[in-house]
Amino acid sequence: MNELGTRLKKAREYLGLTQDDVAKLIGVSRVVITNIENGARKVSAEELSKFSKIYGWTMEELIEGEKEEKNMQMYARTFSELSKEDQQEIINLIKFKKMYKDKKISE
Repeated sequence: MNELGTRLKKAREYLGLTQDDVAKLIGVSRVVITNIENGARKVSAEELSKFSKIYGWTMEELIEGEKEEKNMQMYARTFSELSKEDQQEIINLIKFKKMYKDKKISE
């Protein structure tokens, strides 16, 4: 998988969209989305523009991956400024969210 394909897949999954959902929004087949995410097919500028609108990222952010890195830096900086109790509460919430998501997937 290439970096752009990985970012596109992560953005799609983050939004809870299926490959079919995205394919319909872009106007291509699901196989095209699979191939793009796996790096087996290049993305046209027009397709990249559509991905950008669907995922709420600029085309540059999709290509460069800056949004993810900036968000991670911001979260890390903000997290460290919280009290130990607040940090633990967030960690517990993340664990709960992951457990809930894993349970929904297995149902």
